[in-house]
Amino acid sequence: MSFISYSPNADTVIQYDYKERISNFASLLAQEQSMASQIHSEMAEGDPPLRPSINPKHVLSGNFAPVDELPPTACSVVEGSLPPSLSGAYIRNGPNPQYIPRGPYHQFDGDGMLHSITISNGTATFCSRFVKTYKYNLEREIGSPVIENLVSAFNGVPASLARCAVALERVLAGQYDPSRGIGGSNTSLALFSGKLFALGESDLPYRVKVTSDGDIITFGRHESFGEPFTTMTAHPKIDPKTGEAFAFRHSIRSPFLTYFRLNAEGIKQPEIPIHSLKQSSLIHDFAVSQNYAVFPDTQIVIEPKEILKGRPPLRIDPEKVSRLGIIPRYAEDESGMWWVEVPGFNMMHAVNAWEEDGGDTIVMVAPNVLGVEHVLERVDLIHSSMERIEINVSRKRVRRRWVSTRSLDFGVINPAYVGKKNRYVYAAVGAPLPKIGGVVKIDLSLSTTDSGDCTVASHLYPPGCYGGEPFFVAKEPDNPAAEEDDGYLVTFVHNENMDESKFIVMDAKSPNLEIVAAVKLPGRVPYGFHGIFVPECEVQKL
Repeated sequence: MSFISYSPNADTVIQYDYKERISNFASLLAQEQSMASQIHSEMAEGDPPLRPSINPKHVLSGNFAPVDELPPTACSVVEGSLPPSLSGAYIRNGPNPQYIPRGPYHQFDGDGMLHSITISNGTATFCSRFVKTYKYNLEREIGSPVIENLVSAFNGVPASLARCAVALERVLAGQYDPSRGIGGSNTSLALFSGKLFALGESDLPYRVKVTSDGDIITFGRHESFGEPFTTMTAHPKIDPKTGEAFAFRHSIRSPFLTYFRLNAEGIKQPEIPIHSLKQSSLIHDFAVSQNYAVFPDTQIVIEPKEILKGRPPLRIDPEKVSRLGIIPRYAEDESGMWWVEVPGFNMMHAVNAWEEDGGDTIVMVAPNVLGVEHVLERVDLIHSSMERIEINVSRKRVRRRWVSTRSLDFGVINPAYVGKKNRYVYAAVGAPLPKIGGVVKIDLSLSTTDSGDCTVASHLYPPGCYGGEPFFVAKEPDNPAAEEDDGYLVTFVHNENMDESKFIVMDAKSPNLEIVAAVKLPGRVPYGFHGIFVPECEVQKL
């Protein structure tokens, strides 16, 4: 095996032979587990004192601690009864490291694990499985971590350089191929073109399936969604009417943002590089209306040169003025894209977007991170303010108003209303973040006036109990006459006092979002990120 280097200013090709290195590869693999243990111990010793945000003893404590896989196991309904219309599988994604890290570890790191509860005829089956990514399988075979955590690996100059050197050595030795993906697929799930995907923005999606007995299997990385070394957002937007999925990827090199869509058959359409974005920033989510896509350009910037200083590439730029970028939904290039300044608006998640005034106003609902300087280190100090943002297309001006006084994130709607005007939003209450202390219901019809808080219902969990993102499941998804809020909210809740996890079902129309069913789970569900409910008819097609 050899490594080829082409010089643009020379007529010769320089070839570096690595036969001697590769000849020792078998012994390298045989010694890998003990060597990796030594390397990680040495790098951990070389790290400066770990901040709480990247100290695994802190980050992975309590119900953030990882759990083992659990095969399909029958559950007991301990409160109420599961509604007959609630047939299918609720699946939630989240980081769950396969190996306890010795060095720095951030909450956003970790291998993806899917926790699923399959419901049929009033009975429930629970299952927890890792997403079998390239990273997971590689490290499982070797028996120790190989691919460094993207968020927390850079902690001090000596340790950061050591980790980079070890990573390069492993790539040159053929121990792993970064073109096959380095992400953990630990963030969310999406269903489109008849396929279910586990997603994480540091990689391409992985196709997964829920089997007839409630188990979860991974088919593999869906490479048709991008070229080698490329990624895809963890938050694609699926149009319920056309079946299209709208997506993007951001990068540390130009173009820093690329927009694209997948047709109803899941075939990726031509990409649109956004060259008007002149600096890499963390774009985690976006919104799509009937005619536009809206992207945030926040104060959270990505500067790879920070790695040379022993610091993470992510940092906060307090001098930067946040912006929103608007591009036609079916644009063929970026010529129709424009940007508008929105000072102090730092959006991590979008709830929905639609158009009013004959298309001259784009309305977007999204939480704004107040205290953005704490987003990477002290999430518990931020306040996530849910806002209604009105973008005047002709005047290119923005008007904003908050719709709740609480710190809210993980806002969801009835999925049938993606891209069109919706009335209700259900959001998780920070207790403080990253823990979730309950769910509120917001009536956006009240946000057209200066009425203040638009919360119309709430359900707070008992002391010591914390949940996650709610997900709305319509009672009659195929009934066009059904009311928007006629359905259920489902989520996982953990009781820290009893160390017990439950799956709960709330009535989305009730004044107090009352619990109509609770299922005791046979395994603990760590706090995680985003989930999805897949109806039984769709589960059978996967």
